[in-house]
Amino acid sequence: MAKKRASDDSENTLGGRVRRYANVGTAIGGIATRMASERVFNLKSDRDRNAEALKLALGGLKGPLMKVAQILATIPDALPKEYARELAQLQSNAPRMGWPFVNRRMTAELGADWQSRFADFEREAARAASLGQVHRATGHDHRHLACKLQYPDMDSAVEADLKQLKVLFAAYRRFDSSIDPSEVHAEISARLREELDYTNEAKNLALYRLILAHERGVHVPEVLPELSTRRLLTMTWLEGRPLTDVAAEADQATRDAIAVNMFRAWYVPLYRYGVIHGDPHLGNYSVRPDASVNLMDFGAIRVFGASFVKGVIDLYRAVETGDHELAVAAYETWGFTGLSREMIETLNLWAAFIYAPLLEDRPRLIEETNAIDYGRDTAAKVHTELRRLGGIKPPREFVLMDRAAIGLGSVFMHLRAHVNWYRLFHDTIAGFDAAKLAKTQAAALKKVKLDRLLGGDEKA
Repeated sequence: MAKKRASDDSENTLGGRVRRYANVGTAIGGIATRMASERVFNLKSDRDRNAEALKLALGGLKGPLMKVAQILATIPDALPKEYARELAQLQSNAPRMGWPFVNRRMTAELGADWQSRFADFEREAARAASLGQVHRATGHDHRHLACKLQYPDMDSAVEADLKQLKVLFAAYRRFDSSIDPSEVHAEISARLREELDYTNEAKNLALYRLILAHERGVHVPEVLPELSTRRLLTMTWLEGRPLTDVAAEADQATRDAIAVNMFRAWYVPLYRYGVIHGDPHLGNYSVRPDASVNLMDFGAIRVFGASFVKGVIDLYRAVETGDHELAVAAYETWGFTGLSREMIETLNLWAAFIYAPLLEDRPRLIEETNAIDYGRDTAAKVHTELRRLGGIKPPREFVLMDRAAIGLGSVFMHLRAHVNWYRLFHDTIAGFDAAKLAKTQAAALKKVKLDRLLGGDEKA
């Protein structure tokens, strides 16, 4: 039996978590108070100190709120830039459960004889993240497996964290009225609760295997339902190297091929099925020797209505041609209301930044227009204008859309990919028809038995 880790009692017991949540609640409450003071007394110099305190508090928690923090760091203006900068440094590197906890958790999911159901099961976790950890195993059919096991009592942990997030959002809303984050909180809440249900994730996996079946450059694991439960997901193990390692060593042609495969892995599902993988985290994919990519972790999947996807394409056309009325129609399709011409022009500044690499029919680097500094400057300008114009409430769908766009952009920068993004995009949306997408989507969801409300109709 593996030696018990010193962190088992403090990191994985209910009492230990309660103490940590109490500490984080105190930290967030203090930061919220100081944010209010900043607003009253204009103490902007305190932001860096408060942001660092928040990062330290969440980094010590190593739980769901840390995952939320990483999401927030990629959403423009969800938090002040000082806070986003600090939160972006957090890494999903939760302490691993020791063998006694793993054994008890596996027993709870598969029964006392659970070990007999595997030819081999590695006691040490191969990977740990904010909600669970992954163990390598071997099936009796000799297939290599990945067993994703959820940490104990994550339901309570998530609910506690979401309450703390609401406190932080409320404080920021009082501090700065340019962005109403209520829909952002609603979306994060729905997606994070959904990530706790591995039965749902298994269906997401089946959906992506169906959608990407003909994409030779993308690989998706296969679920073993007989070895899976709501808190345990067993799937085939996909061998590959970390993208960071490959990017550091590969030649330009290989890096470009990886980028193309990554683009199609994310955007073929969106523009042909109305589905997006909302977690482009470096740990969620690996690279094979032929430059094809393994796509993993399907907890944060978002299904959009056909009209929403049409709006994404319509806004691109509006930015491309300067069509104001088409831009208005796109924003209204997404749920924006009462937009003045000035507000539309302000929102188009951000849209032009996001779409910029898709507007030039030539091979180019993403960062020619989407460099981080330029992005911050653009976001700051949009933020200032939104505040002047009275503020706005972004629809909840934008949380994962923005996260995917910005997250993938950072991956392409890391790869130093020199690709014709215009051609990639136009090849992907060729022949787009909203009615056809709706039918294709409905058939796919029905086939994998995924009952998912579309658009913003979900209850947070």
